[in-house]
Amino acid sequence: MDVPTCPTLVVLGASWGGLRAVSAILRALPAGFAEPIVVVQHRSRDGEGLLATLLQDVTRLAVTDVEDKEPIRPGHVYLAPPDYHLLVDDGVLSLSVDAAVRWSRPSIDVALASAAEACGGRVVGVLLTGANDDGARGLRRVVDRGGRALVQAPDTAEVRVMPEAGILALRGAPAERWRVVPLDGMADAIVDAVRALDAEPDGRVAAARRST
Repeated sequence: MDVPTCPTLVVLGASWGGLRAVSAILRALPAGFAEPIVVVQHRSRDGEGLLATLLQDVTRLAVTDVEDKEPIRPGHVYLAPPDYHLLVDDGVLSLSVDAAVRWSRPSIDVALASAAEACGGRVVGVLLTGANDDGARGLRRVVDRGGRALVQAPDTAEVRVMPEAGILALRGAPAERWRVVPLDGMADAIVDAVRALDAEPDGRVAAARRST
């Protein structure tokens, strides 16, 4: 089975308390970090533009709300726009107005699952603070396809429901492929996970074969 070419991609999912958590991570990433980052943050329809402005204040990476069919480029932070699902598709980011998933659009599960399908083992999925279980299934899909998963330690989350659901979904997955990390250590954990994936050049193909 052929797997489309894909950069190593970091996908962050968050809900309640996500602005603080994502800001802390972006602020702490090293200056040379270049892997593209997708952020799926639950937010209201009338919040368009504000999140990008707030996050741009804490990072040198280019922060933007995604346009449909936007190419994935290094050094960028891509935000799922309000009221659209974000999907990863062979080097581009696509938008969808399909029905909400688990009452959420954008859905973290949709973004993580599409990234896992498009990029195989080249995905680092990160599940942060939030008040529902969106993202838990997608995070498990990332690991099952050969990627890495990081979950915010619930006791460092503003709302612990989402990370607790992620931990529950990952039970039984290979222990070396996922970690529970406090918020103040998440940036370093992302860097380590990216390096681990980069050291597995055949991870994508192996994961794709395991899933067929």
